[in-house]
Amino acid sequence: MADPALSHAPSFEGTRPDGATAVLVLADGHIAWGRGFGAVGNAVGEVCFNTAMTGYQEVMTDPSYAGQIVTFTFPHIGNVGTCSEDMESHGVAGAVGCIVREDVTAPANFRSQADFSRWLELQGKIGISGIDTRALTRRIRVGGAPNAVIAHDPKGDFDIEALMDRARNWPGLKGMDLAVKVSREGNEDWQGSIWQLGEGYTKPRDGTHPHVVAIDYGAKDNIFRNLVKAGANVTVVPAETGLEAIIALQPAGVFLSNGPGDPAATGAYAVPVIKGLLDADVPVFGICLGHQMLALAAGAQTIKMHQGHRGANHPVKRIEDNVVEITSMNHGFAVDAATLPEGVVETHVSLFDGSNCGIAITGKNAFSVQYHPEASPGPQDSFYLFEKFVGSLV
Repeated sequence: MADPALSHAPSFEGTRPDGATAVLVLADGHIAWGRGFGAVGNAVGEVCFNTAMTGYQEVMTDPSYAGQIVTFTFPHIGNVGTCSEDMESHGVAGAVGCIVREDVTAPANFRSQADFSRWLELQGKIGISGIDTRALTRRIRVGGAPNAVIAHDPKGDFDIEALMDRARNWPGLKGMDLAVKVSREGNEDWQGSIWQLGEGYTKPRDGTHPHVVAIDYGAKDNIFRNLVKAGANVTVVPAETGLEAIIALQPAGVFLSNGPGDPAATGAYAVPVIKGLLDADVPVFGICLGHQMLALAAGAQTIKMHQGHRGANHPVKRIEDNVVEITSMNHGFAVDAATLPEGVVETHVSLFDGSNCGIAITGKNAFSVQYHPEASPGPQDSFYLFEKFVGSLV
């Protein structure tokens, strides 16, 4: 039962309301009190918002959210519980915490294995409820994504000054390479296709399949499942794998995954490898951070976005035929379309703000998109991209 004193208190204020067991301390000095759930402690990160109505477990375990605190704009988060089959990463990669409007209720789904609060606790992630997420989202839209500390203490004992100092001293995501922190440590022969009700993760189809080497910059597992569904045999390699090691695996094509952090920082070691692959005419397909890596390798530049794109309902126009795809996105950096060099064609644009969402390199079998075409969570409009890539390798 929610504490009435907290339920009717303003979301942003300096004095702790009765019943508050969690707090969000923004680097700009604003404080939001709420009810804590999940892990006890505190964590620092960039506060962003996600507009998806479903898939909160997939969002929280998406390695692209490393170093971030996710504000869910949909108010009822946690109502279907959690399931081990819906994890999208190994270990505890993903967001450090989450912000929700309503208290987490008991699970109401036949697949649930644990309630959301207990699952967050086991994952070491902090949750705070009772926050006016609409007001916080507006703050992010106007002022940009702020650095902050999220803290949970069942006794409500917080050193606000220390938390504020930590938020203000955190350097932020710009210039930060996080791919190496969430990437696999060794090569992995990927097994299993996408999940189906009553079957779980299905087995690959019989027959001969082109070999795709997927560079893991912080990939969601469902990315690899979709490559298998499209007809590929997949070997996953760590983010810092060198060109010679990749070529030694004899790939028919190379996939560049999604991931967190500043693409310019990750590009210090990733771009030379990708340039080598392009020079060797190895087919390349990238998504999200992988899209930005391909653009950097082709000579373009990336920029930090004001608020980023995160959600499962982002409209993207395919320039070739003006078809609109509804896509799943999660990125705080973007390719600067104004810096695309000659020979690099813009293929997709966001209908929200006109930002670049896809490129192709003329004369090469190399293309990429800014969004996540694997739909976990999200729509399935863009699966054709996996089929396009794998089909070109046969």
